[in-house]
Amino acid sequence: MAKGKNQMPDQLVLVIDDEEAIRRFLRVALSSQGYTVVEQRTGREGISCVATAKPDVVILDLGLPDIDGVEVTRLLREWTRIPIIILSVRGSESDKIAALDAGADDYLTKPFGMGELLARLRAALRRTANSPEEPIFTTGGLIVDLSRRLVTVSGHEVQLTPTEYGLLRVLVTHAGKVLTHRHLLREVWGVEFGEEFHVLHVNISNLRRKIEPDPARPQFIITEPGVGYRLRAE
Repeated sequence: MAKGKNQMPDQLVLVIDDEEAIRRFLRVALSSQGYTVVEQRTGREGISCVATAKPDVVILDLGLPDIDGVEVTRLLREWTRIPIIILSVRGSESDKIAALDAGADDYLTKPFGMGELLARLRAALRRTANSPEEPIFTTGGLIVDLSRRLVTVSGHEVQLTPTEYGLLRVLVTHAGKVLTHRHLLREVWGVEFGEEFHVLHVNISNLRRKIEPDPARPQFIITEPGVGYRLRAE
């Protein structure tokens, strides 16, 4: 079977969803792209399957018949860093934030576009494939050399404040993943700043003015409305 574009071989996707129609749709669509798919319908079965089958990525529904998908995410994060993509009918900001804060890597709301899911899936798999020690990050014309603390855009060095660089560094080390406002505030400013959303927005705005070709239409730092930010990963 032909492999999907940019896909590495022998990748196993675990789908945890109690809707048979969704599982069947995902099985057919993902298999056509060269992925191997295994399915479970409950949270507990899904957790057990992660331990035994060792999939490369999990696609997880929140509304499971036994335990909530957010709790499944928390339980998995106690012992594994496997990428988790939430696929749920729950589209509220609070649901997204709860899932992402529990450790999910991404969140799509049903109904969803298969093209977007495949792109998010590839991004999640690339994050796990790349060494966390990789010192140079590149996306578009943006290059961040973490070992030298050097940032360039289209070949030109950009001068950042320590806080702006710290914010960009966190985004780079989680490139492609949605980071909630609270997560970014805790990582860059500390736990006591967990609710200082204005501080974050100001610094994101300043950072965009320095690295984005058009700050009004950002290409690199993408806003997830009401939830947080994502650094685009090629």
